[in-house]
Amino acid sequence: MKLMSFGKKNVLFLYSLGMLALAGCGSSNSGELTGVLHREKWFQPDPYGMVYIPAGSFNMGPSDQDVPYAVTAQSKSVTIPSFYMDHTEITNNEYRQFVYWVQDSLAHRLIGGEHLLEEGEYGERINWQAKIKWDDEQNQEVLAELFLPETERFYRRKEIDTRKLNFEYYWIDLKSAAQRESREQGKVDRSVFIKKDVINVYPDTLAWIHDYTYSYHEPLTQMYFWHPAYDDYPVVGVTWKQARAFCIWRTQLMNSHLADEGGAYVQDFRLPTEAEWEYAARGGLDHSPFPWGGPYIRNSRGCFLGNFKPMRGSYQDDGGFYTVKATSYWPNDYGLYCMAGNVSEWTSNAFDESSYSFTHDISTDYEYEAKESDPPAMKRKVIRGGSWKDVQYYLQNGTRTYEYQDTAKCYIGFRCVQSFLGRDKADY
Repeated sequence: MKLMSFGKKNVLFLYSLGMLALAGCGSSNSGELTGVLHREKWFQPDPYGMVYIPAGSFNMGPSDQDVPYAVTAQSKSVTIPSFYMDHTEITNNEYRQFVYWVQDSLAHRLIGGEHLLEEGEYGERINWQAKIKWDDEQNQEVLAELFLPETERFYRRKEIDTRKLNFEYYWIDLKSAAQRESREQGKVDRSVFIKKDVINVYPDTLAWIHDYTYSYHEPLTQMYFWHPAYDDYPVVGVTWKQARAFCIWRTQLMNSHLADEGGAYVQDFRLPTEAEWEYAARGGLDHSPFPWGGPYIRNSRGCFLGNFKPMRGSYQDDGGFYTVKATSYWPNDYGLYCMAGNVSEWTSNAFDESSYSFTHDISTDYEYEAKESDPPAMKRKVIRGGSWKDVQYYLQNGTRTYEYQDTAKCYIGFRCVQSFLGRDKADY
């Protein structure tokens, strides 16, 4: 009897412990500091088409003589956190996805009612996933305003009026929000920091002609952006603002997909800072003048290692002429193609000759959101890497120059970066 009584007490005790454990699973009030329970596990996936750039420090600035005595850069030790970067410049076909998305969005809005509408929580809404039936007679009447008027058509070809491919986008001005007068909670309506812009997304295909007045570049103007032969060539003729808009669109494209899948959002896609760009271009080879090392522009067999203007203008000697495919030549040690030559690349930074003197040595950055009323000097943005039309000096890792943010050139493209979530891949 005593043994049975002892067993019953044990059973009651174990039952009580079990109930407490169950209560602890359903509530954070266990008396212990546990953090929020049942958080989803996170692993940073490598974005498609991007390579991982590990954190590190490097000497930013010229690795050789300042040939033009421009004095626009000085040697400076800089530390950069981990990030991802596109392994190639954004190609025509990748940018075309952006253009088609804007085109389809305009068509969705015009068609609106009927088969593109679905029932939602707040009534009917546009079904953005529905495929546009461009050949449907009823749709053709509604979508007519997206096409060139008959008076502007060449040989009666029915073509999209690219002047109407406008993209409305938003971003948050965190630097303004962080200013002292804005810090007190509730003092400032946060909507003032949400910025809006509308921009036409179609590249300036005439750049091939207006950049070179006395050259025959009509074939490139007619074919370069839309013909399949150039799908894997870097997109050109995009302004700095168009490049930024592409990055914002790419972020929303990915986050919309993750939201549908129930996943967590990722860091924004964006243009690289010039410090990130130079660090990535060096490929871990500090003090080297070129992405492949140096100091030579040819390999041991005498072949050129990039697409630029060699010698006295023998453009064809390096295997290119104008641009070449984005995966041409050997990548650097990080796996990045054409960080020197092919096309120069936009960065996020404003250009100031003295910026190396006042920017921080960690995640170096200098930005300025230029207004229409600003003088031209305030609209300069840093471009890096040199292009098919540049001499060897501009291909060097430490060489910096600029172009105006509202101009589109046939020798400037871009690639995106994305900050890494965490310290290092080893932490996963």
